[in-house]
Amino acid sequence: MMSDVIIKTNGLTKDYGKGRGVFDINLEVHKGEVFGFVGTNGSGKTTTIRNMMGFIRPDSGSSTIGGLDSWKSSADIMKNVSYVPGEIAFPALKTGTEFLKSQAKYLGVTDFKYMNHIIELLQLDPTANLKRMSKGMKQKTAIVAALMGEKQILVLDEPTTGLDPLMREAFLELIREEKQKGHTIFMSSHIFEEIESVCDRVAMIKDGHLIATTSLYDLRHPAMKDFIIEFEQIPQKQQFIETAPFSAAGTDANTCTVQCSVEQLDTLFNMLKNYQIVNLQEIHLSLQQQFMRAYKEGLTQNGNK
Repeated sequence: MMSDVIIKTNGLTKDYGKGRGVFDINLEVHKGEVFGFVGTNGSGKTTTIRNMMGFIRPDSGSSTIGGLDSWKSSADIMKNVSYVPGEIAFPALKTGTEFLKSQAKYLGVTDFKYMNHIIELLQLDPTANLKRMSKGMKQKTAIVAALMGEKQILVLDEPTTGLDPLMREAFLELIREEKQKGHTIFMSSHIFEEIESVCDRVAMIKDGHLIATTSLYDLRHPAMKDFIIEFEQIPQKQQFIETAPFSAAGTDANTCTVQCSVEQLDTLFNMLKNYQIVNLQEIHLSLQQQFMRAYKEGLTQNGNK
């Protein structure tokens, strides 16, 4: 259904010259979805997000949030979006507490229960001097400031930058809570593991181009499965490879790899009853491995699964 698409880019292009920028970005993020956006530094994540938020104007294509054009209606979009920027710049206030109070006033927040929950979860001391805060402290303060408004849409640009592993996990717990509320979350990162742990779908961008979009459900429950099989005898391995009705290839003397569909699993296991097997191991691809494979194979998808 088109009506449940909260964030959409269509052919979004911003060309800075010399191959820099983003090119023909097509994304759809659905209501209540946690959507990950991964790529190395300089791959185009922030440029895409700044176009989404209406901070910069695309050369061609379009971006909408909640049905509103990002460039034409950026002020209205900000009313509905909690945003954590990739580069944080605080106003000239003395402490984190002063900044959070001013942010609460701007957002119309009068009940501070949720704000205090985030502060406690992230172990933030908001009384600290704003200018003297570490990168991690500034990041925590920005997260509290953005999320305290409890808006329906979250756009987060590298939100865990500067957080230690313990605080990164605390933040991911916060994202899980937001998802439970039915909020829609778009989160960029260069850390595959954190995206894999909380997202429903994820897109990868490289050199300004989308190279793959995948469902994390599909990653955890792939239609194609990969196995390593070690045979007791080399001739048996050869016979298996020659007779297998699916992809099989030798890796060393007694071992081969097999790729088959879920529907072919019974066939595979029935075949293996006729052989002396030393070891059978399923290969589980991580999100990073999946994307590396997609990149090597030159896959390009637009994320409309």
